[in-house]
Parts: sequence; structure tokens; C-alpha cells
Amino acid sequence: MQKALQLFTPARILVSGFLFLILMGSILLSLPIVTNDGQGLHPIDAVFTATSAVCVTGLVVVDTGTHFNLLGQMIILTLIQVGGLGFMTVTTLIALVLGRKIGLRQRILIQESMNHLSTAGVVRLTIRVIMTTLLIESIGALVLFYRFLPHMDPTQAAYFGMFHAISAFANAGFDLMGGFRSFTDYSTDLVISFTLPILFILSGLGFHVLSDISTHRRGEGLSLHSKVALSMTGLLILLGVIGFLALEWTNPDTIQGLSVPGKLLAGFFQGVTPRTAGFSTLDYGDLRRSTLFFISFLMFIGASPGGTGGGVKTTTVAALLLAVRSELTGRSEIEVYQRRLPHEVVVRALVIVTIAICLIVTITLILSLTEQQDFIIIFFEVVSAFGTVGLSTGITPDLSYIARFLIIVLMYVGRVGPMTLGLALTQRHSRLNRRFPEERIVVG
Repeated sequence: MQKALQLFTPARILVSGFLFLILMGSILLSLPIVTNDGQGLHPIDAVFTATSAVCVTGLVVVDTGTHFNLLGQMIILTLIQVGGLGFMTVTTLIALVLGRKIGLRQRILIQESMNHLSTAGVVRLTIRVIMTTLLIESIGALVLFYRFLPHMDPTQAAYFGMFHAISAFANAGFDLMGGFRSFTDYSTDLVISFTLPILFILSGLGFHVLSDISTHRRGEGLSLHSKVALSMTGLLILLGVIGFLALEWTNPDTIQGLSVPGKLLAGFFQGVTPRTAGFSTLDYGDLRRSTLFFISFLMFIGASPGGTGGGVKTTTVAALLLAVRSELTGRSEIEVYQRRLPHEVVVRALVIVTIAICLIVTITLILSLTEQQDFIIIFFEVVSAFGTVGLSTGITPDLSYIARFLIIVLMYVGRVGPMTLGLALTQRHSRLNRRFPEERIVVG
């Protein structure tokens, strides 16, 4: 019995939970009744779409707005919402509604799924997550409803507002605009260019950062995690906007022909969307190769822990940068905001980044052999999948079945996290009370 319980570790339960959601979504999306042509999806395409929805990525092999009917779109939207919140959050909500007690094992699972630092207060945090999500999505849906209303009937405008608000806050990137265009018709639209980024910036910060901000208003100080997450997010957004504008300012295929305010709006949106959002107001197939590489760097970092975004996470990169600074300045401790970071945090960050780089390099090399595309375009697609971003230059529908399978793997790993998946696949042994003699090796 004890050995059986050891097999069901929190990491394995979380990994299995996402697999179950993907399986259920794949079955539903393969049914003939969910598509406009009445034929359903090919099995690999159904798995691809379900994985992209559950892992809140946004890469698609068929156009969501035209290929699926209302039932199919609602299935995708449900997968996005559950995948964005996390299945443990949803199951906890169901348990609370049914009046069931949340035991220690369930609290540990919630802690693991939300990247919380302890089990204390995880149930209250879950309730706040759900309430915050519904509130922010409702506000976003209302704003988008009024924006779409002049061009649609009220029912369609309300549906479009709800769908895109949920997709944006979940950092999913699915849209109903048709023709794989995303929001390219709104590149200089003030409402779209600010409403959608605000939604995916908030969710990308992580739910416990949002909770920490709300408690900060009552006089409590921000935690170190929140300070680092907010600082890195602000820095990366600023870097993304400035970098994009500098690289694309004179590109005649993208923003050169726009007015200065239009360029700034387009630059802001494209600078923020690599935070794993997946929406775009420009055709990424027209971007310069240098811009694609720059955006790939932002997508690799992604959002902050505990939210709906992917990537190696802002705080992971922050821990490594702080360790580099500490080593270069000769400090024995890693210090930030008058606090010391434990060395095990840096080791964990190093493991996550190393696994991510190895995975991206391996799959990029494989796809460069199987796909007839430029290397940088393949690299961009691979990083977008791992970071659960969903940005694409337009090659996703043309990928081979081998490439689609590998992209599915990347989206899945990017959502559950390379560290969580690694813990689920390996059996961790308890530390032995022994130490070998220390000896140095030469590095650098």
C-alpha cells in the first residue's frame, strides 16, 4: 500500500491530470458534430488542438473561427479555461461546491500545481484565484463587447468578447477572427492594443503575485517573489517594446507605413505578446529574421510562476542572473532586495533552463531535417510551442505529422514544466547521510 501511494506523487498526478484533459479534449474534437464540414478532425489534429487548448498555447493547424461550429468552439474555450486555471483548481472548486473537505494530500497537489511556497492558505488562494479570474475576464469581455458591437450584432459581439477575454487572460492565443489573421485588422486600434495585453500581463504575473498585491494594499509588504516577478516582468516588457520597435521601425512589410502613434501601439502589443499570450496585430511571417530571433528569446523566458503562462519563467532567469552577478562581484551570497537567495533555488533554476535548452535544440534539429523551412522559422515555432506562446510565422498547418507530434510534446512539457515532468518520470531517492571527499574541476 505504501509503495502504491509513493507511485502517485504530486508531480505524477499533475502530469497525468493534464494528459487526461488532453485525451478527453481530443476525443470530443474528433467528433463530426463539432466541425462545420461535419467530418471532425483527423486524430493527430484533434490531439494537437486539444493540447494547444489545454496547454494554453494557441498554435493551430485549422482555423478556430471557421473550421469549428459553436459546439466545437465552446469545447475549446472550456479546455482553455480549465487548462489556464489548472485542473487542480477546478477540482478543488467542485469539491468546495459539493461541501467536501480538502485534505492534506489535496492541499499538497494544489501547492504543486500553483507553484505556491507552502500548503498554508492554498484553499483560500484557490478561491481568490477563481474569483479574480472571473472578475477580470468579465471586465475584459465587457470592454471587448463594446468594441465589437459597432461591427457585429449584440449576441455575436458578446460571444466574441467573452471568448477572447478568456483566451487572453488564459494566455491561450485562440481567436475567432478567421483566416489565421489573429488581430491583424486591429494593429492601430487603441482598445484592442491595450485591453488584450492588460489581460495577459495580469495573468502572466501569477495568481499569488496578484494576491500579494491585494494584501499589500492593506499595509502588508510584498514578498520577495512578487518583487522579483514584477521587476522582471516590467524589465522584459520594456525590453520587448524597445527591441521590437528598433528592429522593425523601417520594415516596409510591417510598421514602416504606420503613423508614429500606430507604430508605438503595434510595438507595444508585439513587445508584450511574447509573455506567452499568442495574439498578434501584425503578420509574423513579414517580420525580419533578427526580430524573430529576438522574440524567441522573450518567449523562452515567458511569464512568471503560478500563472497561466509558460516558458522557463521570469524568476528562474532572475535567479540565474543574480547568481552571475554574485559570482562576478565576488560575493559569497546571492542577494536581492536585502534578502539572500538559497543556493538550491539557483540549482533548480539551472536544471530548468538546461532541460529547456536541450529539448529545444534537439527538436529544432529534428524539425530542420523533416521540414522544408528556414532554420530560424523552425526555431521560432519550437520556442513558441515550448513557451506555450502560440505565435507563428504561419507554418503550423503545413507541418508534417512528425513535426506536429513533436510540437505536441513541447506544448505539453512547456505547460506542466520541465522540472515537474522530470520529477514525475524519475523516482527521487531520499538523501543519504554520507559525503564524499571534495575535489575541484577546472571550468571556464
